[in-house]
Amino acid sequence: MFYAALDVSLRSVSVCIIDQEGKIRFERSVPSEVPDVVRCLDAFGEPVHQVGFEAGTLTQHLTYGLREAGYYVVCMEARQVSAALSAMRNKTDKHDARGIAQLLRSGWYSRVHVKSIESHYTRALLASRKAIQRRGIDLENEIRGLLKIFGVKLPMRLSRGAFDATARAIIEGDAALAHALVPLLEARKMLFRTFVELDRRVKRIAREDAICRRFMGIPGVGEIAALSFKAAVDDPARFKRSRTVGAHFGLTPRRYQSGETDNPGRISHAGDGDVRTALYAAANAMLMRSITWSSLKAWGVRLMKTKGRRRALVAVARKLAVVLHRMWVDGSEFRLGAREAAA
Repeated sequence: MFYAALDVSLRSVSVCIIDQEGKIRFERSVPSEVPDVVRCLDAFGEPVHQVGFEAGTLTQHLTYGLREAGYYVVCMEARQVSAALSAMRNKTDKHDARGIAQLLRSGWYSRVHVKSIESHYTRALLASRKAIQRRGIDLENEIRGLLKIFGVKLPMRLSRGAFDATARAIIEGDAALAHALVPLLEARKMLFRTFVELDRRVKRIAREDAICRRFMGIPGVGEIAALSFKAAVDDPARFKRSRTVGAHFGLTPRRYQSGETDNPGRISHAGDGDVRTALYAAANAMLMRSITWSSLKAWGVRLMKTKGRRRALVAVARKLAVVLHRMWVDGSEFRLGAREAAA
């Protein structure tokens, strides 16, 4: 039985194959392309039981390519692999591949779920939308800051659609100011148009998806939260229990226990930060904006009175992750609960 480990970088891959006793049987460095890696593994001449590597930017590309070639692929949790390899005195690509091979043989690793192609397409669209949104906000803040130098204070609550007209009317009244800031306005205008188009595409996908429509039956859960959660989970069956989903997205407290010390801390912030942000925003919308009462909202409001607003929002966001997963698994709809319980 042989185990193959790949230490992957952007340009090259260090390959190390060991036997079941941990002895090195084959080592080589090849370009980080699937055909080159497959040819290298085939050149070993013996059937490889598992091929393992730590999660990274090329995970998707390598995993599906090697699976298509007939290899059983294991993707390992990067932080755990890094902690194990940190004990090695000399850090080189060859030594890292050797260490990953030993981890693969021993089974001392946490396996990472490799998402489907469709999920990655959705996540790419959401990431593009967010990137354009951030750039637009950065330009708006830059324009606001430059105008303050000249004593011009734009309204704090100014909608994105009305920003261009309001700022342009002020800027074009001064020729020197227009010479400097109109190009920023034009760039921001183009970014806003692109954001509107990407936002339209995201919302259309969410509304056409049956699972996302079911998610959006929860007060406060909109298109972004529903689609972000669905794309990040990808396969609900990979979670044995729904209550572990909140921990997966970093919404449960850290804990440090050693001897007499037992210190529960803030939330772990593990997992996908965009999904965590979307769930937090959905919880905020449920508690602060939505007028529809439910047993979940009532529970959150009671927490706000005893624990404070921020802790209540985190707790409701964690509960939302559990509810969304259970709805997906069961195919059920969100139940508001009895009005007496909500009151």
